[in-house]
Amino acid sequence: MNSATVRGLLVRGMLAGLLAGVLALIVAYFLGEPSVDKAIGFEDVHAHEHETEVVSRSLQSTAGLATGVLVYGVAFGGIAALACCFALGRVGRFGPRATALLLSGCALLAVYLVPFLKYPANPPSVGDSDTIGRRTALYFLMMLLSVLLALAATLLGRRLAPRLGTWYATVVAVAAFALVIGLAYAFLPVVDEVPAGFPAALLWRFRLSALAVQAVLWGGFGLLFGELAERLLNPKPGATASAEAVPAAR
Repeated sequence: MNSATVRGLLVRGMLAGLLAGVLALIVAYFLGEPSVDKAIGFEDVHAHEHETEVVSRSLQSTAGLATGVLVYGVAFGGIAALACCFALGRVGRFGPRATALLLSGCALLAVYLVPFLKYPANPPSVGDSDTIGRRTALYFLMMLLSVLLALAATLLGRRLAPRLGTWYATVVAVAAFALVIGLAYAFLPVVDEVPAGFPAALLWRFRLSALAVQAVLWGGFGLLFGELAERLLNPKPGATASAEAVPAAR
């Protein structure tokens, strides 16, 4: 794959990340923000001291949310596009669409879902401010373990495929990944800092909306980038013929 193709895929990856970010922003605004508002209301009622807002809540839930989600979408879209460039042709006989969707699904699982199941997202008023550093370190440790173990499972599956066949090698690799992740879940510290009286339904809705935002972001990117990459790498015969006819006519 030459540099021009990689550059084209990188640009398309950033564009797909931006468009997926717009979809995720819609989900975050309509599903996540109502739960955030209710959690802030709970915090205001039970807070002993009221802090002055540096940035208004309305600005946070509109421009602030949009900036964060869209910038994140563009950044991760570029990184994921480069990962797809490396993965194309190395993960089986998959085309650009299937490779992009497969990579997005695996990334969603390893980068977000596995750490989320151990250390789920929390709304405002949940969590002790004195332990934020420890909780952040534990979350990123779980994420790092998940990504490294996913890579190790992939290498294990490829190593076993010639002897066991693709199906059984995949089953063994997935089982090994699940086993080690289960051990990590068991031995890493548990974080439970939900304040007394915090509505369980509100906590559930917030975490579900956080998961939905990530699923839309990664799934949307996989579909959009896969389509853009397919059109770049495997153009339709009619489009190629017309593109060649234009210089000839001139």
